[in-house]
Amino acid sequence: MAVLCAACSPKEQARQDTWPVVKTEGGLVSGTLVDSVHIFKGIPFAAPPVDELRWREPQPVKPWADTLACVAFGASPIQNDPKPFMMWTQEFITPAKPLSEDCLFLNIWTAAKSPEEKRPVLVWIHGGAFLSGSGACPVYDGEALAKAGIVYVSINYRLGVFGFMAHPELTAESEHESSGNYGLMDQVAALQWIQNNIAAFGGDPSKVTIAGQSAGSMAVQALVASPLTKGLFRGAIAESGAMTGRPSTPLSEAEKTGTALSKKINSESIEALRQLSADSLLSLANTLPFGSFFPIVDGYVLTGDVRSTFKNKQHNDVAVVAGWVSGDAELVLGNIQSPAQFKASAQTRYGNRAGEFLKLFPADDDAGSQASQRKLALLQFAGYPDREWALSNQHNTYVYEFTYVPTDKPGFPNYGAFHTSEVPYALHTLKHWDRPWVEADRQVEAYMSSYWINFVKTGDPNGKGLPEWKKYEAAGGNIQDLGVVSVAQPGKYAAEFEFLKSVNP
Repeated sequence: MAVLCAACSPKEQARQDTWPVVKTEGGLVSGTLVDSVHIFKGIPFAAPPVDELRWREPQPVKPWADTLACVAFGASPIQNDPKPFMMWTQEFITPAKPLSEDCLFLNIWTAAKSPEEKRPVLVWIHGGAFLSGSGACPVYDGEALAKAGIVYVSINYRLGVFGFMAHPELTAESEHESSGNYGLMDQVAALQWIQNNIAAFGGDPSKVTIAGQSAGSMAVQALVASPLTKGLFRGAIAESGAMTGRPSTPLSEAEKTGTALSKKINSESIEALRQLSADSLLSLANTLPFGSFFPIVDGYVLTGDVRSTFKNKQHNDVAVVAGWVSGDAELVLGNIQSPAQFKASAQTRYGNRAGEFLKLFPADDDAGSQASQRKLALLQFAGYPDREWALSNQHNTYVYEFTYVPTDKPGFPNYGAFHTSEVPYALHTLKHWDRPWVEADRQVEAYMSSYWINFVKTGDPNGKGLPEWKKYEAAGGNIQDLGVVSVAQPGKYAAEFEFLKSVNP
């Protein structure tokens, strides 16, 4: 790794095999070498967003004089106490300590031995409803992808009230006359840092792909829609989350939430909120409804409704992999209705087209009604939005449905393929679990991670020894079923999609 550090002294270069050092625009950083992979944890990509920088656009990091030892993850974003989620437990849980507003760190895994290698780059954006999560979660480890020839980066960004609060005074302070999307601005800042620095780690800044799951997937769509990211990446992977599946909140509405929060401390002043400790502010924000702090149309990061931006082909047109898990519906499904209730709801919503709807989503008995409600929730949450994105895109677009049911589900025997279950297969991180995996798990991990790796390298998931994955090129296009084996499903959900399009023009 010595060749990565032209600024190092001969003495420093002599110890590179165990303590690599790389020059970044902020200063020298050192990492660790683990089984041929150089790992740098906790590299600051922006100044700490604290005190007067709370609720401001990320600022450049202050250069440091000495070599910064990047051997442990930086602090995770402020959030409520991390708790188990669905069947994945510690693998998806943000490290409980430390949590801090000073959280703008990224982590790099690279097996490159020279900056001249110019390896493709994958940037992972974690999920967590824009309220929780961290780039340090074990499931996001980058060792396997680095060994496959990719420079892998995971990032943190501000969450919840710290990352997504709009307020009239913040809008007035901003040179862009906007407020609210600070978490997205952090992601943009990380991508800009990568453009300026990743070559020193053996990465190619012209071959960056962004990827994320759940809220991370929604962030991917937001970044694709943003005018601020033009030229920062060439590919996007969106797993189980769509900004286009819900109306975008305008700045004026989001500002009302910020004003309501400030009134809870009997002040409409943003400075009064800035004076609160991080813990006090988090507790105050917890009194507001779920979804109060979310990406919005702020006029700067997002200049219009994301769905309209895609529909009007005003987004950054890049190669795309987009899809969902067959059990994603459980995340958004409300109370299950009886067949009679579901039919009545269809009549109310679709009028004289209710019969057409019920042919696609039948409710003849309890089992059929429940299945239809789950299918409808799934397609509205991710399927239909991803299909519309695919049809608006000019570059190669590949759509999937992950249907494989993980072998080991302790405490959750009735779970099928559930929200988040695809992540360790895509990132090749099953080895970080002490679970009784079977050969089928290994096979799915092997082929799915190969698809992802190929896409990052070439913009096409296909490769030697893999089942062909055809592009989604027109209405009724192919949806790749990622199950025990990978199978093409041309025309899957085509009739359902056409109906949803007709009632959601």
